[in-house]
Amino acid sequence: MNTTTALRTFPDVRADFPGLNPGWHYLDTAATAQKPQAVIDAIVNAMGRDYATVHRGVYARSADMTLAYEAARRRIAAFIGARDEQVVFVRGATEAINLVAYSHPRKGRVLLSTLEHHSNIVPWQLAGWQVDVCPLTADGCIDLDAAEKLLTPEHRLVAFAHVSNVLGSPLDVARAAELAHRVGAELLIDGCQAVPRLPVDVAALGCDYYVFSGHKLYGPTGIGVLWSDKLDTLPPWQGGGSMIDRVTFEKTTYAPAPTRLEAGTPAIIEAIGLAAAVDYVVAIGVEAIHAHECALVGTLRDALARRNSITLFGPENSAGIVSFSMAGVHPHDIGTILDESGVAIRAGHHCAQPLMEHLGVPATARASFGVYSNDDDVAALIDGLSRVERIFG
Repeated sequence: MNTTTALRTFPDVRADFPGLNPGWHYLDTAATAQKPQAVIDAIVNAMGRDYATVHRGVYARSADMTLAYEAARRRIAAFIGARDEQVVFVRGATEAINLVAYSHPRKGRVLLSTLEHHSNIVPWQLAGWQVDVCPLTADGCIDLDAAEKLLTPEHRLVAFAHVSNVLGSPLDVARAAELAHRVGAELLIDGCQAVPRLPVDVAALGCDYYVFSGHKLYGPTGIGVLWSDKLDTLPPWQGGGSMIDRVTFEKTTYAPAPTRLEAGTPAIIEAIGLAAAVDYVVAIGVEAIHAHECALVGTLRDALARRNSITLFGPENSAGIVSFSMAGVHPHDIGTILDESGVAIRAGHHCAQPLMEHLGVPATARASFGVYSNDDDVAALIDGLSRVERIFG
């Protein structure tokens, strides 16, 4: 599907998002997505009309809420091609990575890449792993040829982003999995930027752990997912209610996974809200969303490439994200002036300071698209950048 066709045939869903005020161009979806009314309604109903605790109540509403909560797990699991018993609810991708970093029974060397988000760097350091770094290709993708040369039998894990939050660089996950498994390592994939815009089938990808956050997938904050078909190898990370089998002062035994890894009262409302977000995305179609965002990325990159003041970062096939800089203008100034024109972008290091150092810049400006983005958003951004050039020219 070509760019024009993808943009023309994609449904206009802006009316589904009450946070999108008329005349406001939201281009910061990679940071957090706006919420459709269907998700808001699901959260409101779960918090009010339907609210009760789960798993331990014997009264009817608690039983109904338990069914709704576990149904949410099944729907989210199906969305990524998984079984429900392979899905752990966590507070977000950050907690999921921390869980694996601290609970993994074979700590040792981990191979990361230059483009990783801080949440896929700091947990490994804190948990005592020895960190090695894979470089990038010239266009800003993880260099899997280099990874093949770097990997040794000492590596227990490889942890890469499926899509870079700064560059939009997509990863060949299947090849990364093959390289990791060849030396006996496991592969963890940060799917925060991929799940909202790419079809994901964890079984087909071949990874061992897949993590993502709900709020980037049009769902609420405070909820995320850790998928693995190796949950039984992970000991409890946190202790408390729900994750136990039997407790005495002498000894505690634990529930099987995933319950063993979900200590305390779960994020009931958030899980139901995330399931509603998954339903919303499925109804539109992830393939259609991907084609739509690729078309917008192509339009924006073409327009920016014609400006001598602009430096583009990342590959041509970046997924939903365009990062750039403007000669002589700090990204924060770009963001501030664009805000005056009703255009919201991200400006900063995007929790990826090692990548900024690699790019040789203190920060970048980043535009990122969602299901509600359209040609008008791109045009407003281009017009706003012309104003930035006039002010600083």
